[in-house]
Amino acid sequence: MSSPWSSPRGVHPDASRLLIERAHEEFITGNPADPRVGDVRAVVRDSWRRSLDSLVGVESLAPIRLTPEELEALRRTHPLAGVVDMIRELLMPGDVAESGVVVAVGDAAGRLLWVEGDRHVRALTGDMGFVPGADWSEDAVGTAAPGTALRLGSGVQIRGAEHFNRLVQPWSCTAAPVYDPETRGILGVIDVTGGDEVVTPQAKLLVDATARAVESELLLARLRERAERPTAARAPSRPAPAGATLRVLGRDRAELDRAGTAHELTLRHAELLLMLATHPEGLNGDALADLVYERTESPVTVRAEMARLRKALGPLGIELQSQPYRLGGRVETDAQQVLSLLDRGAHRVALASYPGDVLPGSLAPGVAEFRESVRTALRETLLAEASVDVLLAFTDGPVGRDDVQALQLCLRMLPPRSPRRAGIVARLEKLEA
Repeated sequence: MSSPWSSPRGVHPDASRLLIERAHEEFITGNPADPRVGDVRAVVRDSWRRSLDSLVGVESLAPIRLTPEELEALRRTHPLAGVVDMIRELLMPGDVAESGVVVAVGDAAGRLLWVEGDRHVRALTGDMGFVPGADWSEDAVGTAAPGTALRLGSGVQIRGAEHFNRLVQPWSCTAAPVYDPETRGILGVIDVTGGDEVVTPQAKLLVDATARAVESELLLARLRERAERPTAARAPSRPAPAGATLRVLGRDRAELDRAGTAHELTLRHAELLLMLATHPEGLNGDALADLVYERTESPVTVRAEMARLRKALGPLGIELQSQPYRLGGRVETDAQQVLSLLDRGAHRVALASYPGDVLPGSLAPGVAEFRESVRTALRETLLAEASVDVLLAFTDGPVGRDDVQALQLCLRMLPPRSPRRAGIVARLEKLEA
Protein backbone atom coordinates (compact mmCIF):
# COMPACT_ATOMS: atom_id res chain seq x y z
CA MET A 1 0.00 0.00 0.00
CA SER A 2 1.13 3.57 -0.65
CA SER A 3 1.81 6.01 2.15
CA PRO A 4 -0.98 8.44 3.09
CA TRP A 5 1.65 11.12 3.60
CA SER A 6 2.17 13.02 0.37
CA SER A 7 4.22 16.18 0.06
CA PRO A 8 1.84 19.18 -0.05
CA ARG A 9 2.61 22.52 -1.54
CA GLY A 10 2.49 25.84 0.24
CA VAL A 11 1.86 24.54 3.76
CA HIS A 12 4.78 26.48 5.22
CA PRO A 13 5.61 29.58 3.17
CA ASP A 14 9.00 30.92 4.20
CA ALA A 15 7.50 34.29 5.16
CA SER A 16 5.07 32.63 7.52
CA ARG A 17 7.79 30.53 9.11
CA LEU A 18 9.99 33.59 9.56
CA LEU A 19 7.11 35.56 11.14
CA ILE A 20 6.48 32.80 13.68
CA GLU A 21 10.18 32.49 14.48
CA ARG A 22 10.38 36.24 15.20
CA ALA A 23 7.17 36.13 17.23
CA HIS A 24 8.59 33.25 19.26
CA GLU A 25 11.79 35.18 19.92
CA GLU A 26 9.85 38.25 21.10
CA PHE A 27 7.63 36.11 23.31
CA ILE A 28 10.38 34.22 25.14
CA THR A 29 12.45 37.39 25.64
CA GLY A 30 9.62 39.06 27.51
CA ASN A 31 7.79 41.00 24.83
CA PRO A 32 4.47 39.19 24.39
CA ALA A 33 2.76 42.41 23.27
CA ASP A 34 4.74 42.51 20.02
CA PRO A 35 2.25 42.67 17.08
CA ARG A 36 3.85 39.61 15.51
CA VAL A 37 2.89 37.56 18.56
CA GLY A 38 -0.74 38.51 17.97
CA ASP A 39 -0.54 36.94 14.50
CA VAL A 40 0.32 33.54 15.98
CA ARG A 41 -2.57 31.10 16.43
CA ALA A 42 -4.27 31.42 19.83
CA VAL A 43 -3.81 27.74 20.62
CA VAL A 44 -0.06 28.19 20.16
CA ARG A 45 0.17 31.47 22.11
CA ASP A 46 -1.70 29.94 25.03
CA SER A 47 0.62 26.94 25.00
CA TRP A 48 3.70 29.18 24.87
CA ARG A 49 2.38 30.99 27.94
CA ARG A 50 1.90 27.71 29.83
CA SER A 51 5.39 26.64 28.75
CA LEU A 52 6.90 29.80 30.21
CA ASP A 53 4.94 29.33 33.41
CA SER A 54 6.30 25.77 33.67
CA LEU A 55 9.89 27.07 33.19
CA VAL A 56 10.42 24.87 30.15
CA GLY A 57 13.83 25.32 28.54
CA VAL A 58 13.83 26.60 24.98
CA GLU A 59 16.78 24.39 23.96
CA SER A 60 16.58 21.35 26.20
CA LEU A 61 16.14 17.70 25.30
CA ALA A 62 13.02 15.85 26.37
CA PRO A 63 13.71 14.14 29.71
CA ILE A 64 13.77 10.35 29.80
CA ARG A 65 11.32 9.26 32.48
CA LEU A 66 11.30 5.49 32.05
CA THR A 67 14.12 3.01 32.45
CA PRO A 68 14.23 0.17 29.89
CA GLU A 69 12.69 -2.17 32.47
CA GLU A 70 9.92 0.29 33.32
CA LEU A 71 9.25 0.93 29.65
CA GLU A 72 8.94 -2.75 28.87
CA ALA A 73 6.63 -3.33 31.83
CA LEU A 74 4.40 -0.42 30.84
CA ARG A 75 4.26 -1.61 27.23
CA ARG A 76 3.01 -5.01 28.39
CA THR A 77 0.25 -3.62 30.59
CA HIS A 78 -0.86 -0.41 28.90
CA PRO A 79 -4.43 -0.44 27.48
CA LEU A 80 -3.13 0.66 24.06
CA ALA A 81 -0.70 -2.26 23.76
CA GLY A 82 -3.22 -4.36 21.85
CA VAL A 83 -3.91 -1.70 19.20
CA VAL A 84 -0.38 -0.63 18.26
CA ASP A 85 -0.51 -2.85 15.15
CA MET A 86 -3.81 -1.23 14.19
CA ILE A 87 -2.34 2.26 14.57
CA ARG A 88 0.65 1.25 12.46
CA GLU A 89 -1.56 -0.14 9.69
CA LEU A 90 -3.78 2.93 9.60
CA LEU A 91 -1.04 5.55 9.67
CA MET A 92 1.87 3.78 7.99
CA PRO A 93 0.57 1.26 5.45
CA GLY A 94 3.25 -0.37 3.36
CA ASP A 95 6.93 -0.14 4.27
CA VAL A 96 7.10 1.46 7.72
CA ALA A 97 10.83 2.10 7.46
CA GLU A 98 10.32 4.16 4.30
CA SER A 99 7.09 5.93 5.32
CA GLY A 100 8.61 9.40 5.56
CA VAL A 101 7.14 10.02 9.01
CA VAL A 102 7.42 8.85 12.61
CA VAL A 103 4.37 7.63 14.52
CA ALA A 104 4.46 7.66 18.31
CA VAL A 105 2.05 6.34 20.92
CA GLY A 106 2.26 7.76 24.43
CA ASP A 107 0.48 7.31 27.73
CA ALA A 108 -1.79 9.81 29.46
CA ALA A 109 1.22 11.44 31.15
CA GLY A 110 2.88 12.17 27.79
CA ARG A 111 5.58 9.49 28.07
CA LEU A 112 6.31 7.92 24.69
CA LEU A 113 5.89 4.14 24.72
CA TRP A 114 6.22 3.28 21.04
CA VAL A 115 8.05 5.28 18.37
CA GLU A 116 8.16 3.77 14.87
CA GLY A 117 8.54 4.91 11.30
CA ASP A 118 10.98 6.13 8.69
CA ARG A 119 14.55 5.18 9.60
CA HIS A 120 16.06 8.51 8.52
CA VAL A 121 13.39 10.59 10.28
CA ARG A 122 13.68 8.49 13.45
CA ALA A 123 17.42 9.04 13.51
CA LEU A 124 17.00 12.80 13.27
CA THR A 125 14.11 13.13 15.73
CA GLY A 126 15.92 10.88 18.16
CA ASP A 127 18.54 13.57 18.45
CA MET A 128 16.01 15.85 20.16
CA GLY A 129 14.83 13.11 22.52
CA PHE A 130 11.83 11.86 20.55
CA VAL A 131 12.40 8.30 21.74
CA PRO A 132 10.53 5.67 23.78
CA GLY A 133 10.57 6.48 27.48
CA ALA A 134 10.89 10.25 26.95
CA ASP A 135 8.46 12.72 28.48
CA TRP A 136 6.74 14.81 25.80
CA SER A 137 4.15 16.40 28.05
CA GLU A 138 3.71 20.15 27.73
CA ASP A 139 5.26 20.69 31.16
CA ALA A 140 8.41 18.88 30.02
CA VAL A 141 9.05 20.12 26.46
CA GLY A 142 6.59 22.94 25.99
CA THR A 143 4.40 23.37 22.92
CA ALA A 144 4.36 20.15 20.88
CA ALA A 145 1.48 18.16 19.47
CA PRO A 146 1.58 15.16 21.87
CA GLY A 147 1.69 17.15 25.08
CA THR A 148 -0.60 19.95 23.93
CA ALA A 149 -3.19 17.45 22.66
CA LEU A 150 -3.17 15.78 26.08
CA ARG A 151 -3.39 19.15 27.83
CA LEU A 152 -6.38 20.28 25.72
CA GLY A 153 -8.02 16.88 25.32
CA SER A 154 -8.40 17.31 21.56
CA GLY A 155 -6.50 16.94 18.32
CA VAL A 156 -3.72 19.48 17.71
CA GLN A 157 -1.33 20.39 14.90
CA ILE A 158 1.93 22.23 15.62
CA ARG A 159 3.85 23.59 12.66
CA GLY A 160 7.63 23.99 12.73
CA ALA A 161 8.44 27.28 14.41
CA GLU A 162 5.29 27.09 16.54
CA HIS A 163 7.12 24.66 18.84
CA PHE A 164 8.31 26.27 22.04
CA ASN A 165 11.56 24.33 22.06
CA ARG A 166 13.93 25.49 19.31
CA LEU A 167 15.34 21.98 18.94
CA VAL A 168 11.92 20.77 17.80
CA GLN A 169 11.23 23.58 15.34
CA PRO A 170 12.61 21.75 12.27
CA TRP A 171 9.66 19.35 12.60
CA SER A 172 5.88 19.49 12.42
CA CYS A 173 3.44 17.17 14.13
CA THR A 174 -0.22 16.22 14.47
CA ALA A 175 -1.55 14.42 17.54
CA ALA A 176 -4.86 13.29 19.01
CA PRO A 177 -5.72 11.92 22.46
CA VAL A 178 -7.24 8.47 22.85
CA TYR A 179 -10.11 8.18 25.33
CA ASP A 180 -11.29 5.18 27.30
CA PRO A 181 -14.49 4.25 25.43
CA GLU A 182 -16.42 3.69 28.67
CA THR A 183 -15.06 6.03 31.34
CA ARG A 184 -14.01 8.75 28.82
CA GLY A 185 -10.76 9.26 30.68
CA ILE A 186 -7.67 9.84 28.52
CA LEU A 187 -5.64 6.67 27.94
CA GLY A 188 -2.89 8.14 25.82
CA VAL A 189 -1.99 9.99 22.65
CA ILE A 190 -1.19 9.21 18.99
CA ASP A 191 1.29 11.47 17.22
CA VAL A 192 2.64 11.75 13.67
CA THR A 193 5.86 13.73 13.25
CA GLY A 194 7.56 14.70 10.00
CA GLY A 195 7.67 17.54 7.52
CA ASP A 196 4.96 19.77 6.10
CA GLU A 197 2.96 16.74 4.97
CA VAL A 198 1.87 15.93 8.54
CA VAL A 199 0.12 19.26 9.23
CA THR A 200 -2.39 19.35 6.40
CA PRO A 201 -6.14 19.26 7.13
CA GLN A 202 -6.20 15.75 5.69
CA ALA A 203 -3.49 14.69 8.15
CA LYS A 204 -5.54 15.92 11.10
CA LEU A 205 -8.61 14.06 9.84
CA LEU A 206 -6.57 10.87 9.51
CA VAL A 207 -5.02 11.06 12.98
CA ASP A 208 -8.35 11.97 14.62
CA ALA A 209 -10.07 9.11 12.78
CA THR A 210 -7.36 6.71 13.90
CA ALA A 211 -7.90 7.69 17.53
CA ARG A 212 -11.65 7.13 17.21
CA ALA A 213 -11.09 3.78 15.48
CA VAL A 214 -8.81 2.73 18.32
CA GLU A 215 -11.48 3.64 20.88
CA SER A 216 -14.06 1.57 19.00
CA GLU A 217 -11.69 -1.39 18.81
CA LEU A 218 -10.97 -1.18 22.54
CA LEU A 219 -14.67 -1.29 23.33
CA LEU A 220 -15.30 -4.16 20.92
CA ALA A 221 -12.49 -6.13 22.56
CA ARG A 222 -14.04 -5.57 25.99
CA LEU A 223 -17.47 -6.59 24.77
CA ARG A 224 -16.04 -9.77 23.25
CA GLU A 225 -14.18 -10.55 26.45
CA ARG A 226 -17.30 -10.10 28.56
CA ALA A 227 -19.37 -12.21 26.20
CA GLU A 228 -16.83 -15.05 26.36
CA ARG A 229 -16.68 -15.11 30.15
CA PRO A 230 -19.26 -16.93 32.26
CA THR A 231 -21.96 -14.60 33.56
CA ALA A 232 -20.78 -14.88 37.16
CA ALA A 233 -17.24 -13.93 36.16
CA ARG A 234 -18.10 -10.69 34.38
CA ALA A 235 -16.26 -7.65 35.61
CA PRO A 236 -18.29 -4.55 36.38
CA SER A 237 -18.19 -1.96 33.63
CA ARG A 238 -17.11 0.67 36.17
CA PRO A 239 -15.56 0.21 39.58
CA ALA A 240 -17.70 2.80 41.39
CA PRO A 241 -19.11 1.15 44.53
CA ALA A 242 -22.73 2.14 43.83
CA GLY A 243 -22.66 1.34 40.11
CA ALA A 244 -24.66 -1.35 38.37
CA THR A 245 -25.77 -2.14 34.84
CA LEU A 246 -29.31 -3.09 33.91
CA ARG A 247 -29.30 -5.25 30.79
CA VAL A 248 -32.62 -4.99 28.96
CA LEU A 249 -31.70 -5.29 25.28
CA GLY A 250 -33.01 -8.38 23.54
CA ARG A 251 -34.26 -10.05 26.70
CA ASP A 252 -37.62 -10.44 28.45
CA ARG A 253 -36.06 -11.24 31.82
CA ALA A 254 -33.73 -8.34 32.54
CA GLU A 255 -30.40 -8.86 34.22
CA LEU A 256 -28.88 -6.55 36.83
CA ASP A 257 -25.09 -6.76 36.72
CA ARG A 258 -23.71 -5.67 40.07
CA ALA A 259 -20.09 -6.10 41.21
CA GLY A 260 -19.48 -8.65 38.45
CA THR A 261 -22.45 -10.84 39.36
CA ALA A 262 -25.67 -10.99 37.33
CA HIS A 263 -29.06 -11.08 39.07
CA GLU A 264 -32.16 -11.93 37.05
CA LEU A 265 -35.23 -9.77 37.67
CA THR A 266 -38.91 -10.41 37.21
CA LEU A 267 -40.48 -8.54 34.31
CA ARG A 268 -42.33 -6.16 36.63
CA HIS A 269 -39.21 -5.35 38.64
CA ALA A 270 -37.30 -4.84 35.39
CA GLU A 271 -39.94 -2.40 34.17
CA LEU A 272 -39.89 -0.43 37.41
CA LEU A 273 -36.10 -0.34 37.60
CA LEU A 274 -35.80 0.70 33.94
CA MET A 275 -38.18 3.61 34.46
CA LEU A 276 -36.24 4.76 37.53
CA ALA A 277 -32.91 4.41 35.73
CA THR A 278 -34.14 6.52 32.81
CA HIS A 279 -35.71 9.13 35.13
CA PRO A 280 -32.88 9.87 37.59
CA GLU A 281 -34.72 12.95 38.85
CA GLY A 282 -37.33 10.61 40.35
CA LEU A 283 -41.02 9.80 39.82
CA ASN A 284 -44.00 10.09 42.12
CA GLY A 285 -46.33 7.16 42.54
CA ASP A 286 -48.90 8.31 39.96
CA ALA A 287 -46.28 8.99 37.29
CA LEU A 288 -44.62 5.64 37.90
CA ALA A 289 -47.95 3.85 37.67
CA ASP A 290 -48.73 5.55 34.35
CA LEU A 291 -45.39 4.40 32.94
CA VAL A 292 -45.48 0.80 34.15
CA TYR A 293 -49.09 -0.38 34.30
CA GLU A 294 -51.27 -0.85 31.22
CA ARG A 295 -54.34 0.15 33.23
CA THR A 296 -54.95 2.42 36.21
CA GLU A 297 -53.66 0.97 39.44
CA SER A 298 -54.22 2.21 42.96
CA PRO A 299 -51.40 3.88 44.89
CA VAL A 300 -51.48 0.91 47.26
CA THR A 301 -50.50 -1.45 44.42
CA VAL A 302 -47.57 0.76 43.44
CA ARG A 303 -46.36 1.06 47.03
CA ALA A 304 -46.54 -2.69 47.53
CA GLU A 305 -44.57 -3.41 44.37
CA MET A 306 -41.97 -0.81 45.23
CA ALA A 307 -41.58 -2.36 48.68
CA ARG A 308 -40.84 -5.71 47.05
CA LEU A 309 -38.36 -4.08 44.66
CA ARG A 310 -36.64 -2.32 47.59
CA LYS A 311 -36.27 -5.65 49.33
CA ALA A 312 -34.77 -7.21 46.18
CA LEU A 313 -32.29 -4.37 45.65
CA GLY A 314 -31.20 -4.09 49.27
CA PRO A 315 -28.77 -7.04 49.27
CA LEU A 316 -27.20 -5.65 46.10
CA GLY A 317 -26.30 -2.37 47.79
CA ILE A 318 -28.69 -0.30 45.66
CA GLU A 319 -30.85 2.09 47.65
CA LEU A 320 -34.41 2.85 46.57
CA GLN A 321 -35.55 6.21 47.88
CA SER A 322 -39.08 7.58 48.20
CA GLN A 323 -40.90 10.90 47.77
CA PRO A 324 -40.30 10.77 44.88
CA TYR A 325 -39.21 7.25 44.01
CA ARG A 326 -35.62 7.34 42.79
CA LEU A 327 -32.41 5.33 42.88
CA GLY A 328 -29.82 6.28 45.46
CA GLY A 329 -26.95 4.81 43.42
CA ARG A 330 -25.99 4.86 39.78
CA VAL A 331 -27.71 2.27 37.59
CA GLU A 332 -26.84 2.42 33.91
CA THR A 333 -28.66 0.51 31.20
CA ASP A 334 -27.15 -1.21 28.19
CA ALA A 335 -29.68 0.67 26.06
CA GLN A 336 -28.36 4.03 27.25
CA GLN A 337 -24.83 2.85 26.53
CA VAL A 338 -25.86 2.21 22.92
CA LEU A 339 -27.25 5.75 22.68
CA SER A 340 -23.99 7.12 24.06
CA LEU A 341 -22.01 5.21 21.45
CA LEU A 342 -24.21 6.61 18.71
CA ASP A 343 -23.66 10.14 20.01
CA ARG A 344 -19.88 9.62 19.78
CA GLY A 345 -20.10 8.27 16.24
CA ALA A 346 -19.14 4.70 17.20
CA HIS A 347 -21.73 3.24 14.85
CA ARG A 348 -20.25 -0.22 14.44
CA VAL A 349 -19.77 -0.68 18.17
CA ALA A 350 -23.29 0.58 18.90
CA LEU A 351 -24.78 -1.91 16.46
CA ALA A 352 -22.70 -4.75 17.91
CA SER A 353 -23.98 -3.79 21.37
CA TYR A 354 -27.64 -3.99 20.28
CA PRO A 355 -28.79 -7.66 20.37
CA GLY A 356 -32.46 -6.71 20.19
CA ASP A 357 -35.21 -4.40 21.43
CA VAL A 358 -35.68 -3.23 25.00
CA LEU A 359 -37.71 -5.80 27.00
CA PRO A 360 -39.59 -6.98 23.87
CA GLY A 361 -42.24 -8.80 25.91
CA SER A 362 -43.17 -5.80 28.05
CA LEU A 363 -46.49 -3.99 27.53
CA ALA A 364 -45.69 -1.19 29.97
CA PRO A 365 -46.34 2.19 28.27
CA GLY A 366 -43.10 3.76 29.46
CA VAL A 367 -41.06 0.75 28.37
CA ALA A 368 -42.75 0.72 24.95
CA GLU A 369 -41.95 4.40 24.47
CA PHE A 370 -38.31 3.95 25.53
CA ARG A 371 -38.00 0.83 23.36
CA GLU A 372 -39.18 2.72 20.30
CA SER A 373 -36.94 5.73 21.01
CA VAL A 374 -33.82 3.56 21.23
CA ARG A 375 -34.74 1.56 18.14
CA THR A 376 -35.50 4.74 16.18
CA ALA A 377 -32.28 6.45 17.30
CA LEU A 378 -30.24 3.46 16.18
CA ARG A 379 -31.96 3.20 12.81
CA GLU A 380 -32.00 6.92 11.98
CA THR A 381 -28.39 7.47 13.02
CA LEU A 382 -27.15 4.54 10.95
CA LEU A 383 -29.16 5.58 7.91
CA ALA A 384 -27.86 9.15 8.16
CA GLU A 385 -24.23 8.60 9.13
CA ALA A 386 -23.01 5.00 8.97
CA SER A 387 -20.74 3.47 6.36
CA VAL A 388 -22.10 0.91 3.91
CA ASP A 389 -20.39 -1.92 5.83
CA VAL A 390 -22.23 -0.97 9.03
CA LEU A 391 -25.50 -0.57 7.14
CA LEU A 392 -25.11 -4.04 5.65
CA ALA A 393 -24.58 -5.45 9.14
CA PHE A 394 -27.70 -3.57 10.26
CA THR A 395 -29.81 -5.14 7.48
CA ASP A 396 -28.48 -8.56 8.45
CA GLY A 397 -29.62 -8.10 12.05
CA PRO A 398 -32.99 -8.37 13.78
CA VAL A 399 -33.87 -4.68 13.57
CA GLY A 400 -32.97 -3.96 9.94
CA ARG A 401 -33.68 -7.27 8.28
CA ASP A 402 -36.94 -6.07 6.70
CA ASP A 403 -36.06 -2.38 6.46
CA VAL A 404 -36.76 -1.46 2.84
CA GLN A 405 -35.26 2.03 3.14
CA ALA A 406 -32.02 0.68 4.62
CA LEU A 407 -31.74 -1.96 1.89
CA GLN A 408 -32.33 0.63 -0.82
CA LEU A 409 -29.68 2.88 0.72
CA CYS A 410 -27.21 -0.03 0.71
CA LEU A 411 -27.85 -0.49 -3.01
CA ARG A 412 -27.09 3.17 -3.68
CA MET A 413 -23.88 3.05 -1.63
CA LEU A 414 -22.48 -0.26 -2.92
CA PRO A 415 -20.17 -0.30 -5.95
CA PRO A 416 -21.92 -1.41 -9.18
CA ARG A 417 -20.10 -4.74 -9.25
CA SER A 418 -20.41 -5.62 -5.56
CA PRO A 419 -21.41 -9.27 -5.00
CA ARG A 420 -23.77 -8.12 -2.24
CA ARG A 421 -26.12 -6.35 -4.67
CA ALA A 422 -27.86 -9.45 -6.01
CA GLY A 423 -28.88 -10.65 -2.57
CA ILE A 424 -30.20 -7.22 -1.58
CA VAL A 425 -32.22 -6.94 -4.80
CA ALA A 426 -33.78 -10.35 -4.13
CA ARG A 427 -34.71 -9.34 -0.58
CA LEU A 428 -36.24 -6.09 -1.77
CA GLU A 429 -38.31 -7.86 -4.41
CA LYS A 430 -39.62 -10.24 -1.75
CA LEU A 431 -40.46 -7.43 0.67
CA GLU A 432 -42.13 -5.29 -1.97
CA ALA A 433 -44.12 -8.14 -3.54
